[in-house]
Amino acid sequence: MLDLLQGIRVVSFNHFLFGPMGIQALADLGADVIAIETPEGAWQRHWSSGDIWHDGQGMLHLCTNRNKRSIALDLKSARGKEIALKLVDGADVIAENFRPGVMHKLGFGYAALQARKPALIYASASGYGPDGPYAERPGQDLLAQALFGLMAITGEKATGPRPIGASAVDHHGGALFAMGILAALLRRERTGKGCRVDASLMQAALDLQAESLTAWLNKAEKPADVYARRHVAGWYYAAPYGVYATANGYLALSLCPLPVLGEAIGEPRLASFSEQDSWKRQDEIGELIAAALGKQPTQTWVPLLERAKIWHAPVQDYAEIVADPQIEHMQALVTLPGGGKSGAPVTLVNHPVRYDGEAAEIRLPPQRLGAQTREILAELGLAPVEIDALARDGVVRLDGT
Repeated sequence: MLDLLQGIRVVSFNHFLFGPMGIQALADLGADVIAIETPEGAWQRHWSSGDIWHDGQGMLHLCTNRNKRSIALDLKSARGKEIALKLVDGADVIAENFRPGVMHKLGFGYAALQARKPALIYASASGYGPDGPYAERPGQDLLAQALFGLMAITGEKATGPRPIGASAVDHHGGALFAMGILAALLRRERTGKGCRVDASLMQAALDLQAESLTAWLNKAEKPADVYARRHVAGWYYAAPYGVYATANGYLALSLCPLPVLGEAIGEPRLASFSEQDSWKRQDEIGELIAAALGKQPTQTWVPLLERAKIWHAPVQDYAEIVADPQIEHMQALVTLPGGGKSGAPVTLVNHPVRYDGEAAEIRLPPQRLGAQTREILAELGLAPVEIDALARDGVVRLDGT
């Protein structure tokens, strides 16, 4: 079990994907994360990716809520607020990803909690930052991809902008959110000083494009567009860097000398192109490579490319990923008893970093709503009879009710 954050308590008001994903990383590292939801459950309990449900639990909940304890609490009630403030008093970190201003209206804004506990780390994740002209807009991964360049560089001119096939901004934003919290915790260890941490989908989207955006910003003569080429992966890449169809699949080719590639795939015309051509004639070069690779199956090309020391990879779908020996070796996918209605096994994507050679351990599968409500309230000193009364009054929800 990872103990890097043992002794750190995080009280999470997070929902959707961005916030919960970032806080899950802290939970994986050993922090005691208490996830606060309404008695009705957060949004991610009522919507599931692909409309896929497993033992009563949705995929959005499953992918972002392992290693967290769950308490269901009515934050709009006086008693619920009182309980939440007691949790704040025992916390090192408060994390939330409501729209700016919502936590303030609930009585848990930064100013109020910082005054109550100056050493607190107060971490907010939002669409566009805590202020500015976009602050009140709804923030969501797809919208961030549209607004901040990702769709433009992923699509092709013939078909138009296209979103990435995963919630990349949410996922990367979650990693940045966790990074910011960890930096604030480290400073507090040195100085005792609390910190406000702000992460946003906007800046996560831009950060994902640091290479391409920096290239565009500093290019004296701007390109006509930033669409990907038909075969070459992006406007700022030289041929052959891209994806090409074979007779039975697809191959990704990295950067390599065109004459070497031409010899490996039996296309001698590639030797006539200069290095400068690889930047300016991507489409022409890409078509020659595509025509050659399409004549034979992937299994024929792989040994030829390996012999020529050309960096390449077959394009794998999810079924092939599950069977990949390196993924198994790294314990990147983990199957364990689930936290759903029957405890049916669930397979999750594991924490992506190893420490001292060890893969992370999942201590708790994603929990049912309010699974630890009673336990957490008892830790605050409430007697069983008081907890039962709170449940009857709708202030809290207990597991199974």
